[in-house]
This record gives sequence, structure tokens and C-alpha cells, in this order.
Amino acid sequence: QVQLVESGGGLVQAGGSLRLSCATSGIIVSINTMRWYRTAPGKQRELVATITSGGTTNYADSVKGRFTISRDNAKNTVYLQMNSLKPEDTAVYYCNADRAFRTYWGQGTQVTVSS
Repeated sequence: QVQLVESGGGLVQAGGSLRLSCATSGIIVSINTMRWYRTAPGKQRELVATITSGGTTNYADSVKGRFTISRDNAKNTVYLQMNSLKPEDTAVYYCNADRAFRTYWGQGTQVTVSS
């Protein structure tokens, strides 16, 4: 049974930082491509960041230079460090992984950035 549990969201002022965590069970983050998505009110879901099994990272243009995805293999946890936050980063952030031809999602964590 795969479970993804996000945490770390909250309310922060513009320019601030947050670190999101995605604790996993049933998968091994070091050999899975892990992703962070976000859904803002009235907008389509957006792929924010990806980390592959080889450690290659990719980011949406909107967050490049501000967000960093990483993983702790020992804790089987993926992180999203978010710096220089902007009001337009306000969204529910979701962790995502594929395993055995199925896609898994966490419950999401709310990030609200005030101006």
C-alpha cells in the first residue's frame, strides 16, 4: 500500500520561506521519480518540481531559482524548499509518485502567501 503524506504548509508573508515534506510508505524514493504539483484557486494543476531516481531535478519556470526539491533516502521522504515566496505561489501542494503503473497522490498541504 503506497501512502504519501505531505506536511509543512502554512501562512507566510511574501519573501518568506517554507519547507514541505512528503513522507512515504510503500515506495522507495531513491528509485522512483517523485514530483510536487500545486493547484491554485481557479487554475489548472501545475507540475512544480521533479526529482528522478538518478537525482536529476527539473522545475517549472515560475519557481526556478526559488524552489529546491530534494530527498532523504534514509527517511524515504521528499522535500520542497520554497524561498522568496510570492502571493502567486498560494496553492495546495501535492506529492506524486508512480509505481507499478499506478499514480499516487498525497492529501495535499495548503500554502498561503500574503502580500
